[in-house]
Order: sequence, then structure tokens, then C-alpha cells
Amino acid sequence: MAIPIFMPALSPTMTDGILSRWIKKEGENVQPGEVIAEIETDKANMEVEAVDGGQIARILIPEGTKKVKVNELIAVLKEENDSDEDVIKIIANNSSDDKKVSSDDVKSSEQAKNPKAIDSISNSTSYQRIFASPLAKRIAKDKGINLNDIKNGSGPRGRIIKKDVLSFSKPIMQHLTHRMEDKVYEVSSIREIIAERLLISKTQIPHFYLTISCSLDKLLQIRQEVNDSATIVDEKPNYKISVNDFIMKASGQAIKAVPQINASWNGDGTITQYGNIDVAVAVATNGGLITPIIRNIDSKPIIEVSNEIKSLVKRAKENKLKPEEFQGGSFSVSNLGMYGIEQFNAIINPPQSCIMAVGAAIQKPIVRNGQIIIEHTMNITLSCDHRIIDGAVAAEFLAAFKNFIEKPLTIFL
Repeated sequence: MAIPIFMPALSPTMTDGILSRWIKKEGENVQPGEVIAEIETDKANMEVEAVDGGQIARILIPEGTKKVKVNELIAVLKEENDSDEDVIKIIANNSSDDKKVSSDDVKSSEQAKNPKAIDSISNSTSYQRIFASPLAKRIAKDKGINLNDIKNGSGPRGRIIKKDVLSFSKPIMQHLTHRMEDKVYEVSSIREIIAERLLISKTQIPHFYLTISCSLDKLLQIRQEVNDSATIVDEKPNYKISVNDFIMKASGQAIKAVPQINASWNGDGTITQYGNIDVAVAVATNGGLITPIIRNIDSKPIIEVSNEIKSLVKRAKENKLKPEEFQGGSFSVSNLGMYGIEQFNAIINPPQSCIMAVGAAIQKPIVRNGQIIIEHTMNITLSCDHRIIDGAVAAEFLAAFKNFIEKPLTIFL
């Protein structure tokens, strides 16, 4: 019997995603375990592998389609003895209840030999008289353009896309006005999920903030000495520890000293106190923010932490992280010091209880033992979930963190 292929759930939080590319096309044969498509989730780009072997009989969701629901039918695989009728039944039986397609409807569409049959028989993606992308429709509506006037789209199977509408409207715009043209663009799946989660976090979690200033002079000296001791391999040092590596390691040590920080609010009258210390580092990518995790950071040497962070950040920017490398975590660090930001308040990443915002190292006059001296100082702001953490506990954590930063040799113990 023909085999349905559904939109997979590639992470626990995934409800929908973008079907970004079909690796296999209609009529092509596939083997079990072979990659057939690429899907953009709320965190990264993932490959979809075929579970069974056979021939791709129908592709129901065109590549580039956004908000494809988990478990929505995206394609049908035909085995050697399957008939077209078997394929038709699979499509009809897996249409959503509010947009049910009968076998006769599907069969009629097949018999019509319409080159756009894929879109006609798949009501799971919403049937439209005009074959155009959602962004193209929105731009056309804003500019008062009738899409029927655009005869040939440049997208797959003649689909009207953004550039078709803009090129059609450009001559009209030149006669009407010299005003600079606004740009409307679709956001990535990652950016959309970030927006939803941060809105929930900021409106439903009672944040409070504590800020502390740390001296960095000793840390900068120790960092230089450690880096100077690196072994040269192929004319390059085998490691190079950054200030952020020290911050990540110190945060893990401080969590170990104040374990009440390492918890989550469950929403059912319980709190989860985590046994492992897994610290996430915020990484900016073209698609949005992602937080890869250093597992058991308190038990790892700082050089290992440094090398692991570099690897995770590189793969995060390339959208090559595995789900287990960015899911979970009990604490986050967000560092904007490299951009010259001296202090900021970060928004908690649920279900975590805290996020630490790190500012730039700035030389400032400091009064120490009655004398004015110049030191490198760094502001740290801790955002806390007040349902879990009280002010005194947060202050205890920051004091422990400050001690590790200002006495950096203790980080190595």
C-alpha cells in the first residue's frame, strides 16, 4: 500500500516549520535512510530521511512553504505494486477535517493532467485561485496590484513571488512618487518563534534585575599567561581562551556554589531543581538568536570549555547544530561586551530561571584603599524569575560569580 510521508516533529517544541527544499523530486526512487527533504525548524535546518523505500509518487507541499504543521501530509511514497488509486486514497484520507478532499476530487485533478496538480489536490496548504506566495499577495494588496495582471510568475511552476510583484509595480511607482520604497519581508521560522517565546517570557514571568561590577585586571593577566603557554601546532596555538570563556566557566562554578539558581518553574505547583549544570551561551545568527549548551560545565577544564564553545558557535552560525546541542539548559549567558555595550537587561529564556547579561570591559577610575586607581571593570546584570528565586539568593549568586572573576585562579581549582 502507498506510504504517507508526514511533516516530522524534529524537536519537542516544534509545532510547525518551513519545508525549505525537496532533495528528491516526484518520480524519483528513494532508499530507506536517504535524505528526501530539508526542513527549517524553530532552531535550525534539519534533514528528513525516508523511513521506507519506494518512488516519490506525489509531493503535496511545495518547497518554500511556511507554517507546515507537524503531522501534515507532505508527500506520498509508492511501492512497486501500488496503483495510482492507492496514492489517491492516501491523499484523501489524510486531508484535514475542515478541508477534506474526496477521492473523486483527487482523481478528477489527476485526470486533468494539470501541471499545478500538486497544489490542487493538497488542500492542506490552502487552495488559491492565484498561484502566488503569501508575501507576493501581501505586497500586491499594499500596492493595489491585481495579481491577475501578472501573467507569468518566476517561481516554481509559474508561482508569482515577491520580485514579480515589485518589478510589475516599479513603472507605476516611478510615475506616482519619488518616495523611497518600503520593504516588506517574511521572517524566518526561528525569528517567529523567538518573538512568540520572548513575548510570553516578558509578560508571564515576573522578572527582577540585579547588577554588580567586577574588576577584570587579574583575569586579563591570567588569561594572557595561559594563552602564552599554548602549544604551537601548524603555526597556530592549540587554544586561545577568551574573556567570555572565563565568564562561562565562572558562571558554572557560581551555580555549583548556589544551586538554588539551577531550577525551573513547572506551572503545576512544583519546581525542578536540576542536578547537572548546563549553561547556554547566546549566539546571534542571520536567522535569529540561538543558545547552544555546554553540558556539565562545572566539571570541565576551561580549555575544554573554550574549544567546545568555539565549535558550537561555528556550527550555530552554519545552522548545523543537533537538537540535543541547543535544547534544555538551566542557565544562559548573553554577552554584548564586544559591541561596546556597558550594561543591559536580558529577557529570561523559559523554562530557565535566570539569564546573565554581560557588558564590556571598560577602564574606569576606582577608589581602592583610599586611592584612585584605573581598572578594567565589567557590569553584570542578572535577570531572575521571582517565582523561583528571591533577591537574597540572586545576590548570593552574583557575589560568588564576582569572587571567581576577581580571583581567577580559583576557576582552575
